[in-house]
Amino acid sequence: MRLSGKTAVITGAARGLGRASAVAFAREGADLVLLDVARDLPGVPYPLGSLSQLEYTAELCRESGVSVLARQADVRETRDIESAVAAAVERFGRVDVLVNNAGIAAPSGKVTHEIDEDEWQLMIDVDLSGAWRAIRAVGRLMVEQRSGSIVNIASTAGLVGYRHFAGYVAAKHGLVGLTKAAALDYAPRKVRVNALCPGSVRDDSHVEGRMLSEIARSLDVPVGEHEETFVQAQPMNALIEPDDIASAAVWLASDESRQVTGSVLTVDGGFTAR
Repeated sequence: MRLSGKTAVITGAARGLGRASAVAFAREGADLVLLDVARDLPGVPYPLGSLSQLEYTAELCRESGVSVLARQADVRETRDIESAVAAAVERFGRVDVLVNNAGIAAPSGKVTHEIDEDEWQLMIDVDLSGAWRAIRAVGRLMVEQRSGSIVNIASTAGLVGYRHFAGYVAAKHGLVGLTKAAALDYAPRKVRVNALCPGSVRDDSHVEGRMLSEIARSLDVPVGEHEETFVQAQPMNALIEPDDIASAAVWLASDESRQVTGSVLTVDGGFTAR
């Protein structure tokens, strides 16, 4: 019960890494505020998490005996984020952890000069500015508390480049930079900020993940063959499991990592070691 007595806000919680993290946090005793846009967005060429998926994540977490508040929130909208954080404080009295997980993998699959301005703006607004909005909303609270842990879910794309993913790579590199800058801003007040950089995460049906298949589709890799294709690039010859990322997020959220801030933790099977 490493997170007992803590309240955690998790964005993008309807499915995928958000759901995996939420369930892991619940098992460790954290009360939860689960946020997701819970609808499709114009310009994103695949279905996003739904309200029913968000509610199912909440049900899974309640099975661990913790209190859960689930809300629709679009990280592109400051009002949505601030309202959700205010509801968290009203319900639980404080926010101890923020997991910035909300993100999109597409629109992608284009050479840099073929990306139009709307596609670029959408990617940056969700994957980078959305995390900043959430940090801004909880940062004031954590500074007053003189405690808190912010975990930004970045990507190996925040450390290296990928062809035909300029927007995604730029956003995730920006998120790593935001992590380091915010860590220095908040360190005197005992608020920690770290980034997790997952490698190729398997689309586990239990968490209804689909990010890897969407990345494959953007690269014109046939879905059904994509796992084997991605495994070939993995030094440990295996895809990353959602629980691998969730476990790392739990550690960064817990007091076990109390002297860790401004760090970038890769969970990528050695992909970026080369």
